[in-house]
Amino acid sequence: MSAPVSPWRPARLAFLTVPLLIGLIYNALSLLTLPFSGDTINTVLAQLGAATGEPVPALTQAQVMTVLWLSFALTAGLVLWLYFTRRAVLEGRSWGRVSSIVIAVLSLLLFPFGTVLGIVMLIGAFDREVQAYTRR
Repeated sequence: MSAPVSPWRPARLAFLTVPLLIGLIYNALSLLTLPFSGDTINTVLAQLGAATGEPVPALTQAQVMTVLWLSFALTAGLVLWLYFTRRAVLEGRSWGRVSSIVIAVLSLLLFPFGTVLGIVMLIGAFDREVQAYTRR
C-alpha cells in the first residue's frame, strides 16, 4: 500500500508547472505543423542564399524527408520530456525538479520568450517550499 499524497502544494510550484505546460503546448503544435514544412525548407535555404550572396543547393526529396523525420523524432522526444517532467513535479518527485532546472537553463538560450520562462522556472525551482515539496 502506498503512502497517501498530500494535497498541499506550494504557491510557487506554478512557476515550474505553467512554463512546462506552455512549452508542452507550443512543441505539440509545432509537431502537428511539421508535415506541412517540406516545401518551406528549400524556400528558407533559397532565401539564405539570396541574403548571403552564396549559392545554397536545394535539398533533394530524400534529404527533406530525413530532415522532417529527424525533426519529428526530436520534437516528440521533447514533448515527452516536458510531459513527464511536469507530471513528476506535480507528484513531488525530486527528479522532476532537477529535470525542470535543466529545461530552464536550456530555455535561457531561447531569447526573448524562452529566457523569461527559464528565469521564472529557476525562481520556482529554487524556492524553499518547492524544494521541500519535491523531496517527498
